[in-house]
Amino acid sequence: MITRRIAKACGKADYGWLQARYSFSFGHYFDPDLLGYASLRVLNQEVLTSGAAFQPRTYPKVDVLNLILQGEAEYRDSEGNHYRARAGEALLLATQPHISYSEHNVSKETALTRMQLWLDACPSREIPPLQRVNLSDGDCAQLLASPDGAEGSLQLRQQVWIHHLDLVPGETYTVRLNGPRAYLQSIHGALHADTGSRAREDLVCGDGAFIHQEESVTLTAATPLRALVIDLPV
Repeated sequence: MITRRIAKACGKADYGWLQARYSFSFGHYFDPDLLGYASLRVLNQEVLTSGAAFQPRTYPKVDVLNLILQGEAEYRDSEGNHYRARAGEALLLATQPHISYSEHNVSKETALTRMQLWLDACPSREIPPLQRVNLSDGDCAQLLASPDGAEGSLQLRQQVWIHHLDLVPGETYTVRLNGPRAYLQSIHGALHADTGSRAREDLVCGDGAFIHQEESVTLTAATPLRALVIDLPV
């Protein structure tokens, strides 16, 4: 089964310095039926104006994945570490409850646009506090994150596989799923999504879709497309 979640139905915020869209309950946006999906707690797309920043905060034990879509971000923690990531990079923070983290748009001229995911972290697993990888350029599919860092991917503290797809119009790609649940997110572009049970949904820019009890999902790009398939077997 595949069920579309249109971008217009998501939570939204506009504070002037920040514009955001929330796929699941976050901040002031609360929906008791949308508290996350399996171990995917948060999926936000946010735009910070030039020079804007999120003040230091602590997190539950989650892996925070930031996909930088435009601009340059700097992340600082309470232990004095600074990390930067530019457009075309993904940065994974293995947060710890006793450490606070802040995020800054380092440009005084350009907005920072990024997508952020929070994934529950298994308490018994430890990984490096910071990992980064370049998003694929010209490859139709990239394993972006996985439990064991396969294929040069970021290593997660959970049984989750995240696929980053970059397709040209008319191109098709199939993602095999490891378990009963997955989440599909269009970063930009329109697509047709088909599953093994012949269920189908059409998505446009910003839409997502819940996938349940399917062995695979096949994406066909209707326009230039970037999308994530988040495989959530537990």
